This record gives sequence, C-alpha cells and structure tokens, in this order.
Amino acid sequence: MLRRTFIAGLAGAAASPALWPLATRAQQGDRMRRVGVLMVGDENDLDAKAYFTGFTQGLTELGWTAGRNVQIDIRWAAGSVDRMRTFAKELVGLQPDVLLANTTPVTTALRRETRTIPIVFAVVADPVGDGFVDGLARPGGNITGFINIEAAMAGKWLQLLTEIAPGVKRAAMLFNPDTAPGRGSYYLPAFEAACRSLKVEPIAAPIRGEADIETAITSLGREPGGGLIVMSDGGFMFVHRAAIISLAAANKVPVVYPNNAFVRNGGLLAYGPDRVNIFYRSSSYVDRILRGAKPAELPVQVPIKFEMALNAKTAKALGLTVPLSIELSVDEVIE
Repeated sequence: MLRRTFIAGLAGAAASPALWPLATRAQQGDRMRRVGVLMVGDENDLDAKAYFTGFTQGLTELGWTAGRNVQIDIRWAAGSVDRMRTFAKELVGLQPDVLLANTTPVTTALRRETRTIPIVFAVVADPVGDGFVDGLARPGGNITGFINIEAAMAGKWLQLLTEIAPGVKRAAMLFNPDTAPGRGSYYLPAFEAACRSLKVEPIAAPIRGEADIETAITSLGREPGGGLIVMSDGGFMFVHRAAIISLAAANKVPVVYPNNAFVRNGGLLAYGPDRVNIFYRSSSYVDRILRGAKPAELPVQVPIKFEMALNAKTAKALGLTVPLSIELSVDEVIE
C-alpha cells in the first residue's frame, strides 16, 4: 500500500491532537483567545470545508470551543491572490493570537503583513525555499507548520501516469507560476528526470487562467500519446479543477492529480497526502502556541498519511485497463 509515513523522524514530533496528555487539555479560564484562518479555497467547496472541519475537530479535542474560549475568524480566498492579500491584511488587523495559513501563496500574503504574530501553515511544499523558515528542525521565526509534498513526488505522479496509460509518450505538467512553489521550479527538475528515465517527452505547461488551461489540454489531445500531470500549486488547480477535469474528458487526455478531490469530481487518478489529516494535525501547533510555545521552536512537520484514488468510470471512458499494481494500491475507488 502507498499509504505510509512520508519522511521518518520529524513526523513523530507533532502527535495527533487526540493523543496529547489530558493534563494539557485543561480548562483555559475565561480569557477568549483569537485564531485567524485564511483558506485558499471557496467557502462553498465541500472538500475545502472538510479541511477546515479537520482543523476545528482537532481544536475541539484539545479543549478549544468556538464561542467559549476561542474565536475563529475565517476568510476564504477562492484561489484569488488579490483576495489573499486583502484578507491577510484584514486578519492581521484583528490582532489574533495565532494565524492558520492554507498553502504557499496564503502564507506569503500573511508573512507580508506580520513578522510577529505566530503563523502555522498547512499544505505548503517548500517552506525553506520560499523563505518562510530557516530550516525544518529549527524554523527560527514566527512561522512553522505542516508540509504536504516533497519535490520527488513529481516522479511518482509520472510513474503512475505511465502505469495507467502506457501509451503516453508526451507528458505535460500543468502549473500556475504565480502560485506554484518556486514558480514551478520546485517540481519540474524531478518531473523532467522521471521523463528521461521513462522515455517520455516532458512539457512544462505554465498557465494563469482557464483559457490557458483549455489551450494546454486541447493541444495534448490533438494526437494520441498525450498525458497530463496537475501540479500541487498552492490552490489554483484545486479551485479550477472542474474546468481541468471537463477539458481532459473532452480531449481524451489521461491525467494524474495531487488530490483525491479531483477524482471525486471525475478526474482519473490521484495520489497525495491526506489533507484533512494535515489540517487535523495543524491544530496541535495552534494549541501549543496558544499555550505559550514559540513557532521558532516547533519543527516543521511532514505528512504521515497518503491516499490514492481512482475513478473507474473515467478510466473506462478513456478505454484504459487499470493495472494490478494500481488496483492493489488504491484507497478509494469512484464507480
């Protein structure tokens, strides 16, 4: 099974909130604490809401109840960098005790507004490369949090693409340079190396809007042998997943995604970390900071649970036979 510990060592430092000693979950007294949350998704998106629910569930298990001893101010950016910046300024202006930042561009927006209020990030790929922390073991500033995917995952996505669609000869990696880690450079070297190894032509496909998405996918579908990998890029792809899935289906392009939400919406295959679990675990750091811990002293954590999802109906529509290697590894099958 592919559900496993991602990197041994650091992951154990932040235990599941439910496993914290009961003594640490004592009553907080009468003082109301304030937590600001900036989510990259849309407030009407069921998957985005599930991530936030994972966070609040963890807080509840640690003794924090909204309206009793904690006030949670949440804003939804709906994938817009402009909204991220506007809401970052707004949330910092509320002077919360701690901020929860969802994705790299959101963390960037909040960091522009404060170097003193503690920030816990959830679903960030390269916090060292993006300058959020000095190092994983010792963050060193006002920011720490939970990584979602390392760069080598790009090779795994390509491997899965060639397993489920062995006819792929050209593979494009779709990303938005305005939101992707390193403007796309974080994943591209591993993707290109995997393409060389598997004798697949690599195509970097930077996009910034749905017109660009249509151009990229249509071009892949013009002749047989085209395949696509959707980069985990800070929320843009997640917000625009309906358009990507629809265009891939219309152009008969097999696609591997970084998030099970794509597969539940009709995408072919996905592999990546359990994002609800990441948000659930992030509540443990918010809790520790509310109790006096410093972000500089809390090591950045890595994923501990991974998921693979397959949409069998989409595979059939593309004329693909699902190999045994994927059948044995998949955690969720959409019929």
